[in-house]
Amino acid sequence: MKKTIGTYGIYGLGIFMFLTMVFAACKVTYKFNDASIDPKVKTIKLGFIDNKAQYINPQLSPKLNDKLQQKITNQTKLTRVTNDDAHYVINGSITTYNGTQTVGISNRQASTNRLTVTIHIVFRKNLDNVTEEFDVSRSFDYSANLSFNTAEAQLLDEVVRNMVDEIFNRLFSNW
Repeated sequence: MKKTIGTYGIYGLGIFMFLTMVFAACKVTYKFNDASIDPKVKTIKLGFIDNKAQYINPQLSPKLNDKLQQKITNQTKLTRVTNDDAHYVINGSITTYNGTQTVGISNRQASTNRLTVTIHIVFRKNLDNVTEEFDVSRSFDYSANLSFNTAEAQLLDEVVRNMVDEIFNRLFSNW
């Protein structure tokens, strides 16, 4: 005797496959977008990112600190504290801020210059008694027709956004 799948069986199989794909896609998206933090970790202390570069943009450090605090507050469930026995303690310093490198030449004249920013991060995980250190470095190109002061004013928001994203991903996304 030949067995056949009835109408309800086909619909049921289709719904099951659809739901499986939806939930699988949600799980991947969830892991990709959210921070990957051990559930035991509840508190974080964010130290000030000092500007120790040879050239100092006075707006960079305060904006970096503010945006990093906002991103951690908005995208994690960690509670900010001010004591050094927090589960995570993050400190850092801007070590490079250099906008004088020429990277493009056209008709024997500079056409593109580059601003390079490097931030050194010290990430202490008190629950594991582990300290990690890493550098985040990015370059930002700008027209050589602009003065450095004009270029850095135009690039400041992009620099802050990119550096904060890079730091956050290195801290919490295991990239």
